Amino acid sequence: MARILSKRPLTPVTTLFVVDAPLIAAAARPGQFVIVRVHEDGERIPLTIADYDGGRGEITIVVQAVGVTTRLLGALNEGDEILDLVGPLGTAPEIAAGGHVVGVGGGFGAAALLCLMRDLTERGEKTTAIVGAREKDLLILTDELGAVCGGLELCTDDGSAGFKGFVTERLQQLIDGDGPGRPDRVVAIGPMPMMRAVADTTRAAGIETLVSMDPLMIDGTGMCGGCRVTVGTEVKFACVDGPFFDAHNVDFNEAVRRNKMYIDLEHDAAERQATACQRAAGGA
Repeated sequence: MARILSKRPLTPVTTLFVVDAPLIAAAARPGQFVIVRVHEDGERIPLTIADYDGGRGEITIVVQAVGVTTRLLGALNEGDEILDLVGPLGTAPEIAAGGHVVGVGGGFGAAALLCLMRDLTERGEKTTAIVGAREKDLLILTDELGAVCGGLELCTDDGSAGFKGFVTERLQQLIDGDGPGRPDRVVAIGPMPMMRAVADTTRAAGIETLVSMDPLMIDGTGMCGGCRVTVGTEVKFACVDGPFFDAHNVDFNEAVRRNKMYIDLEHDAAERQATACQRAAGGA
């Protein structure tokens, strides 16, 4: 079991947890993830390690309540224990030294940029984070990212904070030489459509780009095969071979189809949970 040390809401549906996990914290690297199980009969879900502190024995995870398990996890409080927390899993991305590295985070995906961008900045790279959301109240960890990056660019669809428009539009401006300047490398983490759009943007400019295919992951060990993704001519598993891959070689048509494969089942499970909660409340 892993005890929750602190809990902080980031948006109405997104929560940050700092968890006591000394063995994981000691071995963690940017881009890796953990597998979480909330109760004995629950499913196992992968969550990216947003931050880690080996000296303190703590890791940070950010949870967006979109399904049954993430809602159950979000309902836990400081002092509560998470039944299972396994990791670190996955492979840290290999990013060559030198040049300007731009991290692009869409919505919830911004959390996964935190320790990655800090690591790149500390090793001497020029770094910029472009973070986007529909509106300013849905932007997360902007102060923390601003503290670890050389530059921070905020984007909102409605213009309520920073640049009005998509992260890809602001990225194109940087490619054209605006602001912090043209990127030499790009790392994108977020919803599948956003990562696909980033790949299209940088492909035309010939800029090396990595994307995190963690939206495909299910069990996190390669056993289920649910996170298969075609990269070039090879079939990879996002959880054990990634989650980071060359964006220009990822078959996004296949990945998008796979990402939507279980949506109906996820909705059904969420409705069953809501019904069960209502019945329990009525009987209390």
